[in-house]
Amino acid sequence: MRRTLMAHKRLLPIAACGALAALLITACGTTSGSGSPAASGPAKAKPPALAALKSIGAGEGTVNILAWAGYAENGSNDKTVDWVHPFEKATGCQAKVQVADTSDAMFEKMGTGDFDVVSASGDSSLRMIYAGKVAPVNTALLTNYNDVPAWQRMQNWNSVDGVAYGMPHGWGAQLLAYRSDKVVPAPTSWSVVYDPASPYKGKITDYDSPTDGIGAAAVYLMATQPGLGIKNPYALDQAQFDAVIALLRAQHPQVASYWSGYADAQKALENGSTVVGSTWQIIVNLAKADKSPVESVLPTESATAWADTWMIDAKAAHPNCAYLWMNWITTPSVQAQVAEWFGEAPANVKACALTVNKSHCDTYHAADQAYFQKLWFWSTPQTNCLDGRTNVSCIPYSKWTEAWSSVKNG
Repeated sequence: MRRTLMAHKRLLPIAACGALAALLITACGTTSGSGSPAASGPAKAKPPALAALKSIGAGEGTVNILAWAGYAENGSNDKTVDWVHPFEKATGCQAKVQVADTSDAMFEKMGTGDFDVVSASGDSSLRMIYAGKVAPVNTALLTNYNDVPAWQRMQNWNSVDGVAYGMPHGWGAQLLAYRSDKVVPAPTSWSVVYDPASPYKGKITDYDSPTDGIGAAAVYLMATQPGLGIKNPYALDQAQFDAVIALLRAQHPQVASYWSGYADAQKALENGSTVVGSTWQIIVNLAKADKSPVESVLPTESATAWADTWMIDAKAAHPNCAYLWMNWITTPSVQAQVAEWFGEAPANVKACALTVNKSHCDTYHAADQAYFQKLWFWSTPQTNCLDGRTNVSCIPYSKWTEAWSSVKNG
């Protein structure tokens, strides 16, 4: 595996902008799918009516790409890592790439026509859809769409009401990392992180994200306190939300660090300043390559996870080149390169036969449907409960960011 991997951040800034807060509160106050408001609680939201491209015409000569670091490499970081220049040569579309540091940055920049296509994570994709910032996609024009397993397509972070809004790109789980020389016996539960009596007080690490931080705690309570009735960690009513935040407040004195960049998390595990906590598989891989006694496990309660989707700007100036890019970036050969460089499971499982490291897809469970379906992939919390309840309002994303900031500040 390549050691020169691109650091990337999925951290959502804590200060939610007023427009975003308004979106997540009011977008879910429209009528339900039946055309009439729910008897009690919020009515079902509907995205703006936007049309998908009907056919791919001649490329416009340019495509403006907004992406996570490591998703659109042109050889400038490593001359052997370049799938942008071959794309330009094959299509005549010159790729202008801007790297985004956060999901909120992506949200703010999309919908303006400044960009044609974005690699959106599940903690921003629904916001973009309901805000009318991205358009539906015509899956018949996506040449690799059917190579993505059916269990990755039409999920609640890349579709709404049976309408596809993007092309799946790749995914990964938020695992429990631990120092095998310090954490004995090997953990099988998130209790080593959340239990106030954890023997690893002051050595625990959490991922710094409202969506994941609160969602992960909700996953734990969903399994350990079934009486709360949590069915989806991103769909929390007030009582459920209060219980999750109480757990996180109790945990806070035990946390050594909240990490955002994976290099920081790796370094902390290697030097022993943290010994257990949330991780990505790539962090564990790199630490083990450095001969550090770091292991990972998917706990019995399950875990949160992220999945990225290529989405088209609703005002894309170069939609033909945008579709050509989505088709290029999801071909098996390019997916293999991206998956190894970035450290993720490729959405197109045909890539697994083309990775340099032949165990890459096994390590990341790329073709493992049972593993995938155990995970709770990031979704934007909304007033309209994502678990389907209509007799209660759920806590929207804006309130999650406020609560996460409060938790971290003690």
